[in-house]
Amino acid sequence: MMSRRAVAAAEAVVAAAVVIGHNILRVVPNEVVVLVLVGAVSCALRRQSPKAIGYRRPPSWRNTAAVALAVAAALQVFSIFVVDPLAIRFTGQTADLSDFQPVVGNMKLAAIYLLVIWSFAAFGEEFAYRGYLLRRTIDALGASTRGAVAAVLLCGALFGVGHFYQGPVGMIDSTVSGLVFGTLYVKSGGNLWPSTLAHGLTDTLALALIASGAIQI
Repeated sequence: MMSRRAVAAAEAVVAAAVVIGHNILRVVPNEVVVLVLVGAVSCALRRQSPKAIGYRRPPSWRNTAAVALAVAAALQVFSIFVVDPLAIRFTGQTADLSDFQPVVGNMKLAAIYLLVIWSFAAFGEEFAYRGYLLRRTIDALGASTRGAVAAVLLCGALFGVGHFYQGPVGMIDSTVSGLVFGTLYVKSGGNLWPSTLAHGLTDTLALALIASGAIQI
């Protein structure tokens, strides 16, 4: 019989294959939907509640929200003034944000996008990439500092692959975000609320900048 560590490793490999299979090979349905479903089944088989994945009450909602807002603002500034310029210089390309073109100057559509951001991206992606994929990768590599760092790096890179449609620059930018969200998850002791709020706020800020025309696409 396979050990729990071996089972976790197998789950992490399959999850990574799902990410690549959807975003690059285009032979798998949307990876977030698939990983949320697989993660829910995995928890059910382990008889784990949502608290085990990370959705448990944080010690302080106020502090958690404050940290998430600070991280979101810092990440957006770092992206605009450091990551994107360096990535553009390195690749000779810009991020492909054409999917967001319809929201420019359209506040009603931006409001709909905001709902998608908080449901699909903030909660869906955090459950899929951090609560499930990162958790299982840590289980497979071991809960040591070295194992956790390696898991954050691997899952951050896969999060970048998850934004393959945005081109090389978008993938690099998303990888940085994935590293930040993964670090938040680990540093909070496996609590998903800090990364979920930071993710939602980061994307909300980006949407506001795009819709207002402050970011040209």
